[in-house]
Amino acid sequence: MDSMKPLCGLLTTTPSRKYLSYVTQEVKEIFGSALAAKVRTLGPSMTRSMHRVAEAVAADPAGCAALTVTGLAERTGTSEATVVRTARLLGYPGYRDLRLALAGLAAQQQSGRAPAITTDIAVDDPIADVVAKLAYDEQQTLADTAAGLDTAQLGAAVAATASARRIDVYGVGASGLVAQDLTQKLLRIGLIAQAHSDPHLAVTNAVQLRSGDVAIAITHSGATGDVIEPLRVAFEHGATTVAITGRPDGAVTQYADHVLTTSTARESELRPAAMSSRTSQLLVVDCLFVGVAQRTYETAAPALAASYEALAHRHRR
Repeated sequence: MDSMKPLCGLLTTTPSRKYLSYVTQEVKEIFGSALAAKVRTLGPSMTRSMHRVAEAVAADPAGCAALTVTGLAERTGTSEATVVRTARLLGYPGYRDLRLALAGLAAQQQSGRAPAITTDIAVDDPIADVVAKLAYDEQQTLADTAAGLDTAQLGAAVAATASARRIDVYGVGASGLVAQDLTQKLLRIGLIAQAHSDPHLAVTNAVQLRSGDVAIAITHSGATGDVIEPLRVAFEHGATTVAITGRPDGAVTQYADHVLTTSTARESELRPAAMSSRTSQLLVVDCLFVGVAQRTYETAAPALAASYEALAHRHRR
């Protein structure tokens, strides 16, 4: 049993009531930023009228929470049907559910919490301010991604990956580093996984995939050709395909059976998208990995313990 401790502690601990209470409060606090992130992420998928509704609720949750569906339609110059469609696109069954969430957000905003560090990093910022601003943005990115992640899609991707004969992961640049991170984790729990950042090798490997295999493409923009092409090949050869992307309407999703959406904090000259996209991608691949480890626990735990043991001598003096 001792050999299974590394994974047991991670996967089987029952959360306390105090912990659950803390998580519940954190989720409530996440909502405001997550809503704004969703509006940014889903903006390209919205009509102009839907975008007006989404921007209104993100900008003034308290004011919109006080409005009926008719009132919000009048305020935004749209129709009741548009308001309802926007609520559903944002992840709510209907406007009533969105309105309740907005009311909760408004109450939280009035609770006297200290303002966050939200200004962009300036060229002359002291290093202490740089640290504080980056830490805030990283936290915001993780919160937005967690709140916006479709757990049904994640669960389906976990199930396919856990039972896969072979797993190929595609990514270039910063996304390529995330692909390597995921594959080394999967290898340590006994799965056959490869990361590909060379587009030619990615395609030639994708040709070999079949039903029962999984291909995962990681691209923040959703438009990286060197990642889309091998995913397309894998898709056409019958593999189950997964896209991890910041653009759920991006070109990569047309070849994806399952789409896992990431969010990013604001970009600036000194904080390019690759920084925050990497943070959100790492969260998603960690969620995917832990889900797979749960499903394959009987084999994953001893495999992980064996990998720890194999490396232990390198840390001995």
